[in-house]
Amino acid sequence: MKTNRDNLHIIAEAGTNHGGKLETAKSLVDIAVDAKADSVKFQMIYPEGLYISKLLKDGELQENEVLEIRRKGMLSDDEYRELAKYCREKSMPMSASVFDRQGLDLLSELDPPYIKLASCDLNNYPLISQASELGTRLIISTGMASLMEVERAVDTAVKHGVGELVILHCVSSYPAPLSIMNLNMIDVLRTAFGMPVGLSDHTESSIAAAIAISKGATWVEKHYTYDRGAEGFDHVYAMEPEPMKQYIADLRATQEALQAPLPRHRSEQEASVMPRARRGLYAARPLEPGQEITADDVLIVRPQNSMTPGDLDSVVGRKLTEAVAQYFPLDWELFR
Repeated sequence: MKTNRDNLHIIAEAGTNHGGKLETAKSLVDIAVDAKADSVKFQMIYPEGLYISKLLKDGELQENEVLEIRRKGMLSDDEYRELAKYCREKSMPMSASVFDRQGLDLLSELDPPYIKLASCDLNNYPLISQASELGTRLIISTGMASLMEVERAVDTAVKHGVGELVILHCVSSYPAPLSIMNLNMIDVLRTAFGMPVGLSDHTESSIAAAIAISKGATWVEKHYTYDRGAEGFDHVYAMEPEPMKQYIADLRATQEALQAPLPRHRSEQEASVMPRARRGLYAARPLEPGQEITADDVLIVRPQNSMTPGDLDSVVGRKLTEAVAQYFPLDWELFR
């Protein structure tokens, strides 16, 4: 089964965990660099492009409090430009999830390696169309979606000239228990659409992502933070720096373990274990010259020697050319 595992791309999802502070955003980039992620991703949220300004409560329209919270956690356009420059200096590709045309225009200006649309916009076909028309790689998460909705999103992207489409399986639960991850959807998405697939992982370990990679996922997205106790929407289920570093190391090891199959060969580690782990043939009792060997005359025990358990049938019935003391190793030179 061809899975393109060599092309694994791990996205370090910083989201809005910068809290509207450029220096914090830069420190998040540093964490991604240290963890050896392939790219870092933020969320460009212009609150009015995502939330309604007023909500109907108790029979009257009232200010939507989320907007003000989101405004306080925003970076300005110029700060995003400076952040992109910082990422280039750190050789860390930067992108973002966008939620409206304004975010899409700003991100496009920064020459991202891809554009990301979150699960909430899988059925936002106007935004999918706008993003696809740019001809850039587009990544779409599929949390909460039916397969029919995914199909329509894919058709929309293709119709509007998407450069490359990556479909991320996602379970929109924060955090998501491993037991509800429905990872067989990786196979379904690969088979149904024939496009690169991946996992937007909201679990709290590397297990789900490792399984996804074994099923052919070539993209993994993971939220991270500098402190899970920090104030904000996404810190509580994001990974802190050391766990994030280990998470990525786990996925790299998984990738390496799943490289294209080679003829079975012993690694250096296995070769060092063989002498003590494998068995050899030894004299079970004192043996005399000319004695015809029976199976009862032979011990098959550790450590390994020049004769293997597979040689027993060839030894039985042969005669010794010289005496062999009890527990001494048997060797072909002792037989005629």
